[in-house]
Amino acid sequence: MLSKNQVKLIHGLKKKKIRKSEQLFIAEGIKVVEELLGSKLKVHKLFFTNAYLNPFNVTDYQIITEKELQLISDFSSPNQILGIFEIPPFKEPFHEGLTVLLDEVNDPGNLGTIIRLCDWFGVDQLVCSKNTADCYNQKVVQASMGSLARLNVTYTDAVSYLKNEKRPVYGTFLNGANVYRTQLEQDAVIILGNEANGISKPVEAYVTQKLTIPQFGENQITESLNVAMATAIFLSEFRR
Repeated sequence: MLSKNQVKLIHGLKKKKIRKSEQLFIAEGIKVVEELLGSKLKVHKLFFTNAYLNPFNVTDYQIITEKELQLISDFSSPNQILGIFEIPPFKEPFHEGLTVLLDEVNDPGNLGTIIRLCDWFGVDQLVCSKNTADCYNQKVVQASMGSLARLNVTYTDAVSYLKNEKRPVYGTFLNGANVYRTQLEQDAVIILGNEANGISKPVEAYVTQKLTIPQFGENQITESLNVAMATAIFLSEFRR
């Protein structure tokens, strides 16, 4: 049976300040939890119903009822398991390979999808400005589908990071060079900006080449692409 303290902790971990103080985060559902169990991340505690088979033979678990799972879940239809995992130690950002830098991307769903895209396209590091959404937000964890465990996601001051940069720095803008016609370096930084305001002026100052995805639609009404959709297109071109 779930204790009041367990319920309090799980609900508390839905807030950034509690995740930070406890150095723990939540994942839900068989697919996401098992992806994390198969990674280097350390599991703190699993809660699952009798329907779950526990193929990873985790010993620190608690069997709960479906009603109890509903109590702690963010899902309208909970899927057998909820896991609490330890947030790994902070890693300093590095300056090699293809790096994606996010400048104040606020939407958790966008961030989770971008993490998954970086994993798919073999980007080892995602650098986030301090005002970017928290990668351990439960919506980010769910959208990343386990890719969070395979990627070095680090938070730092974007300007300070770029001050030490010797690689080409590409920025995504509406008025940049056509990405389909540009020779792209593989050892580089690509910056994507805030959903509403794009790349901030202080960060823009370090961009060495502006890029854009040209619009082909006849009506030319759509103002811009969703930042996660844009990331998919840019990374595809960098890996072409």
